[in-house]
Amino acid sequence: MKEIRFHGIGGLGTVKAGEMLVHAAVKDGKYGTSSPFFGFERQGAPVTSFVRLGDTKIRAKNQVYHPDCVVVLDPSLLISAPVFDGLAEDSFFILNIQTQNIEELIHDKNIKCFAYLDATSIAMETLGRAIPNTVMLGAFIKATGWVRKDYLEEVIEEFFGTKNVNAFRSGYDRVNIHYCK
Repeated sequence: MKEIRFHGIGGLGTVKAGEMLVHAAVKDGKYGTSSPFFGFERQGAPVTSFVRLGDTKIRAKNQVYHPDCVVVLDPSLLISAPVFDGLAEDSFFILNIQTQNIEELIHDKNIKCFAYLDATSIAMETLGRAIPNTVMLGAFIKATGWVRKDYLEEVIEEFFGTKNVNAFRSGYDRVNIHYCK
């Protein structure tokens, strides 16, 4: 089983990203769960989504404490949320950020793969709105390969339409991947 933790801000599509990932896994005959965690339900507040994907039924519905992958949809969370807490050994870390000075960001010895891109700018280009969730899913798939790309494209089309599929593909094509180990 793979455990994924999404960190975002209300309004960025953090919870929907987790849901779409689970739907794509189920299309592929796998199992998945997605559980959101947030305080006040309002735009701009921190949001976390916990996702589990596996080949067998998944009973756990609690938070993910030792994620195999962390996806950060807003770079401000690097200093305001515990995004590095509990990372499993050989984990993936996927970050929406404008800067390319990744050396200063990679400080956790458990990160095997660090993937980054300016997903907000890509979302503005393709969607006309700063909602990077589908862009970040493209980066996630390119870095991990844990869910089939074509199934996730189908799910994104069903949820949000063609523009978001294009945003997903841009994220897939434009992500920078750095292997730490």
